[in-house]
Amino acid sequence: MQKVQTAQSVLVTGANGQLGNELRILAPKYTNLQFIFVDIEDLDISDEAAVEAFLALHKPDFLVNCAAYTAVDKAEDEPDLAYKINRDAVGYLGKAAARHQTQMVHISTDYVFDGKSYLPYTEDIITSPTGVYGQSKADGEQLLLHVCPNAIIVRTAWLYSSFGNNFLKTMLRLGRERDSLNVVFDQIGTPTYAADLAQGLLQIITSEQLIPGIYHFSNEGVCSWYDFTCAIFKLAGIDTQVQAIESKDYPVKATRPFYSVLNKQKVKTTYNLRIAHWEDGLTRCLKALQEI
Repeated sequence: MQKVQTAQSVLVTGANGQLGNELRILAPKYTNLQFIFVDIEDLDISDEAAVEAFLALHKPDFLVNCAAYTAVDKAEDEPDLAYKINRDAVGYLGKAAARHQTQMVHISTDYVFDGKSYLPYTEDIITSPTGVYGQSKADGEQLLLHVCPNAIIVRTAWLYSSFGNNFLKTMLRLGRERDSLNVVFDQIGTPTYAADLAQGLLQIITSEQLIPGIYHFSNEGVCSWYDFTCAIFKLAGIDTQVQAIESKDYPVKATRPFYSVLNKQKVKTTYNLRIAHWEDGLTRCLKALQEI
């Protein structure tokens, strides 16, 4: 447990991704924190010696690991690379964090579950991933908690933002190119605006008490990919027709969880978080895209 004091430092890995970029935007508002943003060109987290040397030099108070291998289907063909980033590198970061008394916060995923539940997943449910991506992330969680027991793991789902490649930006592009689209309606979850997750993470690390363990964070509410697409098109003024289809009619290499709604009560209670509804997050993200 730590209290944030003047000018504590926060190392953010994977800083050029969706979440890392949202943290960059929020960073200037946290004048009591000094941020160090790095991506692979600055620090290869799969190089154990480089990780140790970097933390020994900078001695950050916090480490927020946003780096991950997230190509779900490609992971089936590149398991070694997925495990290298999502498991092994997480272990290297955790070992160095423990050695240098750095509080580590690691981002994980709903894909650690098989999606066969019908109730929102709580943190104590045993993981049961169905593909390489989910298994590599689940193994990364276990390794991190072994080498760095004081770590905080935050699982999220259906992440999107105005940065990088994501479902929202793909649908906006396709909606402007096509007259109709087929989108699955039998996969249920919660779209999560990366800016809201970034705000939640910063609220956690600046809290009075840090309680180690696993937490779930997504926006509030529940929908299917079909519902999400319809909401995107309505708010963006796109009149493309959206057809609801079953997952079996849109075959992909990696199995997706049919139900991956996360129960967020633990993080809301522990850190007094108020979380926006996914439609509110979508509205703000579309506005951010218009301003770019």
